[in-house]
Amino acid sequence: MTTKTKEVPLNFEHRTRRSASEARPVYGFERWLLKRLLKTMRDPPLTISLWNGEQLRGCAQRSDVTLHIRNPQALWGILANPDLYFGDAYSDGNIEVEGDLLRMIELATLHKPQLVGETGPLGLLIRLLAPTPRTNNLKASRHNIHHHYDLGNDFYQLWLDHPYMQYTCAYFPDPAMSLEAAQVAKMEHVCRKLQLKPGDTVVEAGCGWGGLARYMAEHHGVTVRAYNISQEQVRYATEKAQASGLAGKVEYIEDDYRNVTGEYDVFVSVGMLEHVGRKNYRDLGGVIDHCLKDNGRALIHSIGRNAPRLMNRWIEKRIFPGAYPPALSEMMDIFEPYDFSILDVENLRLHYARTLEHWLQRFEEHRMDVTEAFDERFLRAWRLYLTGSVSAFKLGDLQLFQVLFSRGGDNSLPWSRKYIYYQ
Repeated sequence: MTTKTKEVPLNFEHRTRRSASEARPVYGFERWLLKRLLKTMRDPPLTISLWNGEQLRGCAQRSDVTLHIRNPQALWGILANPDLYFGDAYSDGNIEVEGDLLRMIELATLHKPQLVGETGPLGLLIRLLAPTPRTNNLKASRHNIHHHYDLGNDFYQLWLDHPYMQYTCAYFPDPAMSLEAAQVAKMEHVCRKLQLKPGDTVVEAGCGWGGLARYMAEHHGVTVRAYNISQEQVRYATEKAQASGLAGKVEYIEDDYRNVTGEYDVFVSVGMLEHVGRKNYRDLGGVIDHCLKDNGRALIHSIGRNAPRLMNRWIEKRIFPGAYPPALSEMMDIFEPYDFSILDVENLRLHYARTLEHWLQRFEEHRMDVTEAFDERFLRAWRLYLTGSVSAFKLGDLQLFQVLFSRGGDNSLPWSRKYIYYQ
C-alpha cells in the first residue's frame, strides 16, 4: 500500500498578509548557507523556494518536491534546530511542501546534513535551551496522557479501525489485508504468544479504548482487569464492554499502572511503555513481579529504537509529551532486576509503517472534519506527525518490539514456536 500525502492548497487566508520580514530581500549569507546546506545534503532532488520567489535546487535534475519557506524566521529556525522548529513552522503555514510530503521527509532523513546548530558553541546553547522530555511521575503521567488521548473519541474514530479502535501497530501476515483484519490479527498474535486459555486471569497496563481486553475475553474465555489513566478511553471502553455483554468478564479501571493490585496468570501491555519514562522501568518491573503468578506469562509491545536516543523534540513537545521509545538494552531494566527470562523478541517495524499508511489515508479522507473540530494548524500538525512516523518506521529509525517473558524458574514452556504461528 502506498500513501501519497499531498500538501493542501497554498492560499490559506492567514498567509495572504505579508509581514515586513516576508517583504525583505534574501540576504547573501542566507543564500550562501542554503547552498552549503544543499551541498552538505549531497544535492538531493529538492527545490527550496524562498519568500521573495527565489529558488535554489539541490541538483540539476528535476526536483521531486519543493519546500516553500515563507519568511526568514522559518529559515533560521530550521537551520538552527530542525527537529524542534520545522514542525511549528509547518503547522503555522510558514513552511509549505509542494508535492509529496512523505517523499520530502524521506529526502530530509536520507540526506540529513550536519546543520549549523548541531556543533560548536551555538549547538551547545541550543541543546541547553531546548525542552527536555517531561517527567512521568503519577501527576505528570496523567497530564501527558490527557494531552494526547483525551482529544475526544470522535477524533480517533475518524481514522482508527472499527470496532476495536486499536491505536497501536497492526499485524499484516498478508500485506494486502485491511486495517480491520490486521488489527484483529495483531490481537490474536498477542493472545497466541501469551498462550491464553479459558479461566486465565489477565491484567493489562494501558488498555487504550479497551479493544484487546474485550477480544481476549470474548475469544479466549479469560477475565481481564485493564488499567488506564485516560478518562475518555476508560469511559468508551466501559460502555463498549457493557454493550457487548462482557461487563462480567472485563473491568476497566481509571488508574495508573503503578497501582495495580492482585495476582494474575498473564500481564500484557501494548503501546504503553513509550509513556512510562526511562527512569521508571525498574518500577514497572516491580509491578509485574508482584502481580504475576509463578508460572505466569507476560508480554510488552512497544515502539523502540536500535540504540538509546531521545524522541523527536517537536513530537515530544506538541504531540506526545513525556514519550520515550527505548532501545532493547534499556528495556532490560524491566526484566533483569526480577530474574525474568526473555522467551521471544519480534520486531514488527514494517507492520507499523503499513498501519500508519492506513491511518494517514483515513485521516486525509476526513481532513475537513478534523479542521472543523479543531483548526487548520491542528490538521497540519497531525498530518506531519503521521507522515513523519511512516517515514521513521520505513527508514529504520523506529522499531516495534514485542517482548515475551516469564519467570526464570518456569519450566512449563513450549518446545518450539509453533504455538504462535500454527493453530
